[in-house]
Amino acid sequence: MIKVYKVKIGEKVYEVEVESVKEINGTISTPASTTAAPAAPVAASAGNGTKVEAPMQGLVVSIEVTPGARVKAGDTLLILEAMKMENPIVSPVDGVVESITVNKGDTIDGGVVVATIA
Repeated sequence: MIKVYKVKIGEKVYEVEVESVKEINGTISTPASTTAAPAAPVAASAGNGTKVEAPMQGLVVSIEVTPGARVKAGDTLLILEAMKMENPIVSPVDGVVESITVNKGDTIDGGVVVATIA
C-alpha cells in the first residue's frame, strides 16, 4: 500500500510516496520495481519558455531528449537517481526542447534548471 505525504524542508514542499513493506523470515519483501513514479518537476515560465527544475538533489543517469525534440506534457526529459531510485523528470508542458542544461553524470541540487521547453 502506498501513502502520499507532503514534506516541507525549508521553504520547499515535496510530495513523497511511502510504501509499506512486510518482513518474512527476517527478509524485507518489497515489489520488484525500484523505479519511482515520475517526479513532478518544478516549472517556471519565464519569457523564453518554461524552465524545468529538478525537484530533488541527485545524479543525472541519462538524458532522454535533445534540443529541438518535440515533447508532450508527461514525456521523460531525463532520469535523476536519488536515494538509489531512478526518478523520471518529465516535461510539464507540450513544446520543443530549447535546451538541456545538465550532462549525464552531473550531480545536481534540487531547484537547478535542467531544461527549457519553448
